[in-house]
Parts: sequence; structure tokens; C-alpha cells
Amino acid sequence: MADVQRSTHRHAVETNSVSFVTIFTLGFVLFSAIAVVGQLLGAPWRTWLPGAEGAKSLTGGVKAAVYTFMSHLQ
Repeated sequence: MADVQRSTHRHAVETNSVSFVTIFTLGFVLFSAIAVVGQLLGAPWRTWLPGAEGAKSLTGGVKAAVYTFMSHLQ
């Protein structure tokens, strides 16, 4: 009985990990595209992304935006 519960729990954790990585990757790609287009146009792209307002770099701003976005999903 305990083995079944551990197996079920392990499967749920693996599924959650894959889901998190998938959503994070898709969000990072999408927000990176927005940031790169904004950077190329010379627009204030940091104000467009949630949580990226105080970031110093493009990657840091995108990562902050993705984590802010992800926190709203939970």
C-alpha cells in the first residue's frame, strides 16, 4: 500500500516538474521575443513586462517577468 502511494506521489511530482519547465520555457521564449523587439525598436519594453521594471539586463528582466507570470498561475 505504501509503495502505491509513493509511486503515485512520485508521478505527481514528475508531472508537476515537467509542467513547470514547459510553462517556464514557453513564457521565457515569448517574453524574450517581446523584449528583443522592444529593444530593437528602442521602446521601453521593461514597462510592458510584469516584474521587469527594475531589471538591469534583458535576460534578468525576462526572467523576472516569467517568474511574476508564473506566480499568478498558482
